[in-house]
Amino acid sequence: MLTQPGTAAATDAAVISDADPLAAFSDRSLLIVDDDKPFSTRLARAMESRGYHVQVADSVAEGVSAVEARAPAFAVIDMRLGDGNGLDVIARLKERRPEARGVILTGYGNIATAVTAVKLGAFDYLAKPADADEIHGTLMAQPGERADPPENPMSADRVRWEHIQRVYELCGRNVSETARRLNMHRRTLQRILAKRAPR
Repeated sequence: MLTQPGTAAATDAAVISDADPLAAFSDRSLLIVDDDKPFSTRLARAMESRGYHVQVADSVAEGVSAVEARAPAFAVIDMRLGDGNGLDVIARLKERRPEARGVILTGYGNIATAVTAVKLGAFDYLAKPADADEIHGTLMAQPGERADPPENPMSADRVRWEHIQRVYELCGRNVSETARRLNMHRRTLQRILAKRAPR
């Protein structure tokens, strides 16, 4: 179901720095397509605070429907969705609005998919978990230009922990199934799950 996490009034009230390249855009509409509700809700709030007018969809069908209704200036789209591939949304967005800027997010990074995403018109490709600063920087980068690296990127241990947590949630918090899918011993996984998230 399409949702509007914030209001236009709240977004208009956001303080946008003159140094922020988003201030140069008259249309700040942003479509987030992701079936990870907690992630998309947090990201929507963070992007609204940066001045975007955010709409959220949680499937390929809803993402395409949102594009058909009003093609946004920006899009952040998860690669793997319950009903298909996020690349389909990017492709449709580029048909409707060729100048739109899109970023593909995925926890399943590979070079071939990154090349496909860029050919379809995504400006860049970020591995999950990506934060709002990385996403905003990528959306504001010029074509062919790399966004500045984040000041405090997640440690490799934290990225690994986040990936394990995501698979664990996708497996319905079933330890045995998660261990099987991660090709990990069950006891090793239990020890990791019992620990606090690394920094």
